[in-house]
Amino acid sequence: MSPLSPIQSTEELPREDPRRVRLPLDPLLALAVIGLGVCSVLTLRVASRNLVPGNPSYYTTRQAIYLAIGVVVMLALSRFDYSRLRRLKVPIYAALILSILAVLGAGHSSNGAQRAISLPFFSFQASELGKVLLILALSALLVERSRRIRERDTTARLMLAALIPAMFVIAQPDLGSGLVYMVIAYMLLIVAGTSWRHLAALAALVAVATAFVLVAAPALGVNVLKPWQVERITAFLHPSSDPQHKGAYQLLESKIAIGSGQKTGVSGGGGQIADGYVPEGDTDFVFAAVGEQYGFLGAAIVLLLYGLLLWRTLRILVMAKDLFGSLIAAGVAAMLMFQVFVNVGMTIGIMPITGVTLPLMSYGGSSVIAILLAVGLLQSIYVQARASAASKGRLPRY
Repeated sequence: MSPLSPIQSTEELPREDPRRVRLPLDPLLALAVIGLGVCSVLTLRVASRNLVPGNPSYYTTRQAIYLAIGVVVMLALSRFDYSRLRRLKVPIYAALILSILAVLGAGHSSNGAQRAISLPFFSFQASELGKVLLILALSALLVERSRRIRERDTTARLMLAALIPAMFVIAQPDLGSGLVYMVIAYMLLIVAGTSWRHLAALAALVAVATAFVLVAAPALGVNVLKPWQVERITAFLHPSSDPQHKGAYQLLESKIAIGSGQKTGVSGGGGQIADGYVPEGDTDFVFAAVGEQYGFLGAAIVLLLYGLLLWRTLRILVMAKDLFGSLIAAGVAAMLMFQVFVNVGMTIGIMPITGVTLPLMSYGGSSVIAILLAVGLLQSIYVQARASAASKGRLPRY
């Protein structure tokens, strides 16, 4: 018998009718998303104004439309019970593989890469949506094998399930997204409680593979990566040695742009980005545009918004009512943290240039909608967690 009488238990945990408990979206998470969306539109207003002659607002208008569509998707998904997706792991994983193969087979080439399928209103980049699909599929797989999470077979299955789509994506070539896939899988293993020996072995395997691809294989005359990819990846180590190479040129111009912004940004809307000196200033190097146009203050605001976004994601990871929800939140956190750290790092010269976009800031319909789809899942986890807590007579704090 419980040491607490029924009366005592009722007094300590007053039960509320869950139908009378309001379950709003996570307001701070929504604030971070809205703030980053506004920053994106304001930045692209200057960074992309000279990209389409005669239509300076072309990219800004389209980005605003993508953000609006993404917010609608986020709100719709927040009212959906995410736990139902656990039973659909096989169709979700199949959709992931088929969409990437469709891009390889029917996608259009741009700048030497075949990463997207041209649609009437935008280019569909399967690797971006694939990040969210991979999180769902791998999370469901780990929940299914939760009783055998520390077995080597579980680690091998999960990493293989992530490696297959990652290799297809890298073949496009899209090295950045491929790396995001592997980081997501690694984070899910950590949160699920995989043996530290398995994690250490995977880290050692990555180090050996990197050394082989960048050093050993080229020495043997085997080029796993294309020369321009190696050039971009290694440019941050010696950007001044050959500034005419594209990677080094981008990095040097990016650092000049950020430095010229000083405290509050350049006046008059000119600068390296607007004048076209920094390639991909509206996508991969959009943070350089933030630093130039709005200075240290603007860059700090953007980073603070990312800090808020990541904090709420980790908070939702802890709040989740089940392991599936926690793993989804962990996968989203890994995706966001890796992309923000690598993207910002490559614009200031401390990380290799891998083509990773800055979430909700870089121009692109596929990227924006995929990120907001992930945020919709986070909101769903949040709503379901509060509903579960309310049904038990306690409502967690924000």
